Amino acid sequence: MDRRAIYSSRDEAVLSQQAQHRSNDILGEATITLQDVPVIWALPIDGEPVTGIDFDRTTTEWQDYCLTYLGFRPSAEVFEGSRLQTHAIKSHIVEVEITPDTPHEIIVQYARAIALLLLGEVICPDSSGNMAPLLYLTKLENIVEAKNYSWGSAVLAFLYRELCNASAKGKTAIGGALQLLQIWAWSRIIPLCPVLGVERVYMGQVQIDNNRLLPSAPYGAIWNCEHNFTWTVQTTVRVIRDILDKMQADQFIWQPYDMDSDVIVGYATDFNSQLWRSTCPLILYAIVEMHYPERVLRQFGMKQNIPEATDTRDMSLHKITRSNRTCTNWNLQHIQYITRWQRRYDTIVQRPPISNRRDTEQGYWEWYNNITRHFESSSTDRRVESGYQPGDAPILQIVLDEVNAFKQFFNLDHKILKGTVNWWTV
Repeated sequence: MDRRAIYSSRDEAVLSQQAQHRSNDILGEATITLQDVPVIWALPIDGEPVTGIDFDRTTTEWQDYCLTYLGFRPSAEVFEGSRLQTHAIKSHIVEVEITPDTPHEIIVQYARAIALLLLGEVICPDSSGNMAPLLYLTKLENIVEAKNYSWGSAVLAFLYRELCNASAKGKTAIGGALQLLQIWAWSRIIPLCPVLGVERVYMGQVQIDNNRLLPSAPYGAIWNCEHNFTWTVQTTVRVIRDILDKMQADQFIWQPYDMDSDVIVGYATDFNSQLWRSTCPLILYAIVEMHYPERVLRQFGMKQNIPEATDTRDMSLHKITRSNRTCTNWNLQHIQYITRWQRRYDTIVQRPPISNRRDTEQGYWEWYNNITRHFESSSTDRRVESGYQPGDAPILQIVLDEVNAFKQFFNLDHKILKGTVNWWTV
């Protein structure tokens, strides 16, 4: 993720956008919410917050802990404090052979290892992408009770924090569930959406014996296939910025999910869809981020009104991290936000249904145009002197590819050209 795409020199606008974690353009505000996490990844959003004590253990103690709950004892060099390098988990997983005769304890340890790997590399990865906090493993000790946690809200809290951090000037890296964010964008922003290949993942239930079925694959799995970018772009930040700047109202899909489709119906009973519209804190140990569905009501099929001003007092939470906070009991540290989370069903937003994609309360667009920035591109990017000519996305990609090819050719041959000139002038 290029943090420059979400940075603005207007300090007030930056603070507002960071607090609200949403994108804006001529269409209005939009963001990834508690709706998208369970629909795309089938992660639960209801339940207890993912928080607790930040344990202080020695490397030896962590090694013993891994042996108990993962089934192997990693070497000391693959630890960084309470984090474990994910390649060590992968190496263990490929060595384990699960058969019908495998003891239950080994199977549970294997399941924990896979879950920890997913948390460290896909669901809540830091900017390195190759370290898994063993703090998460403490929530997997009882594998049966692990489903009682709100993993979906934890994922969103981590992603929101990473987006905020990446918007700061000087930042060049980002973590968080970027695969989730990518699918969110592909599902809604038509000019960025690739054409899906013919061969798709089977989305239905899989019978494993006479009495048990594996659940249906979630919506996000439909993107697990070959992607064709003939009519869209795959790379080049400047091109994508231009697309976002020029996007029209009919090129953004406010409600992309067909809740009656066979793909989604198979696991829709666990959605807790009321929570999609809950104004509530999202919690992951030291991280607390606010969820503001009232700013993007059209994503829930509701008429958008002028939202109340964001409470910027919550911005002080961004200064709180796990660094040098071992032994902290985050249940106590964030008790007021945990209490608010426990009242999450009391803060569900209700508004009239929408009649069309531009259906908003009177005065909304005047308010919106006054508080937003209208271009993702910087003024420098839009200058003709830069050599960048805005246009249709595929054409832009072709032009940029040709320019890069020319530059490579020139770099290879300029010495030959220089030698020829020197010989001619002798």
